[in-house]
Amino acid sequence: MDTNTGGGTNNIASQTFSLGVLDLVPRLDGATAEQALQQSVTLAQQAEAWGYTRYWTSEHHDMDELASASPEVLLAHIGARTNSIQLGSGAVLLPHYSPLKVAESFRLLAALYPGRIELGLGRAPGGGPHATMALSGNYLQHVSKLPESLAALTELLEDRYAYEEHPVTARPIPERPISLWMLGTNVKSAEFAAQFGMGYVFGQFMSDADGTEAVRRYREGFKPSKTMNEPRVMVAVSVLCAETEAEAQGWSREMADRRKRSGQDVSAQPSATREYDKNTNTPNSEARGMDDGEARKHFAGTAAKIWEQLSQVSERLETKHFLVVTAGPDYERRLKSYHLLAEAGKVFS
Repeated sequence: MDTNTGGGTNNIASQTFSLGVLDLVPRLDGATAEQALQQSVTLAQQAEAWGYTRYWTSEHHDMDELASASPEVLLAHIGARTNSIQLGSGAVLLPHYSPLKVAESFRLLAALYPGRIELGLGRAPGGGPHATMALSGNYLQHVSKLPESLAALTELLEDRYAYEEHPVTARPIPERPISLWMLGTNVKSAEFAAQFGMGYVFGQFMSDADGTEAVRRYREGFKPSKTMNEPRVMVAVSVLCAETEAEAQGWSREMADRRKRSGQDVSAQPSATREYDKNTNTPNSEARGMDDGEARKHFAGTAAKIWEQLSQVSERLETKHFLVVTAGPDYERRLKSYHLLAEAGKVFS
């Protein structure tokens, strides 16, 4: 979305952002999976009404606190209950899957919901070691072959893929192409996005790095593709917005205390959500959880404060596009946070 940035990061009245939802589909306050999924439908519908431009959902496996293991299934359901909001995966964890199957699934979605589908890809395992092995076997071996998988997926989406010199087409072929993105927290994911002409989503809410180097490398190395002719950057941020600063900080402490008691802090589970360094078999150093990065990973405050923080990120990474993650503390307050942020956007735009 075009914007006049005016006098700098303190001039929030001059900032116009494209806000999207990144929904982890949390099971809050003992909700059943059915209730959590219905809350996701409600969130998507309200987000559309409030002016959010996209709804993305994540992939996690064998995590009791999260209710979505298959983004494409949930997106099909959400698409039937919304009208125009963009629908995307944040992210499909490609090392687990055949590129052909991923291309077919999302092309089917794109045929069902023309012009609305965005395919976000990730490199993380999405679950603990046993779930990961049960899903696809040797995950680290699959990650090492990610460049080949990305090449195959790109070729499939551009209708130029061949297997043993025989053309193979991912069908159905939608009239409007899929938007392709790579999500990540480090330079490696940024380089993949650049190499294959994808958009890049920097996962700030999972990273202690500020994203400057990753985004710079992405833009400098970007090679135009059939589906994207110039680099595009989004930033995924964790936000908790309330009517007062004290209320927002109180909600954040409540959520942190609850996670500590239950051991269910997704951001503290590197094996599930973080990118891996293939040389050490450990989470990449840019993505390790460190106390001094918490303020950068999570924004809590009034709408005016949140927009000020988004303005600072916008200036640093030269983008107006954000995915907003709000995990709780309960469904009512989660919706309120998204609503307050959207309403403030109408004032500050």
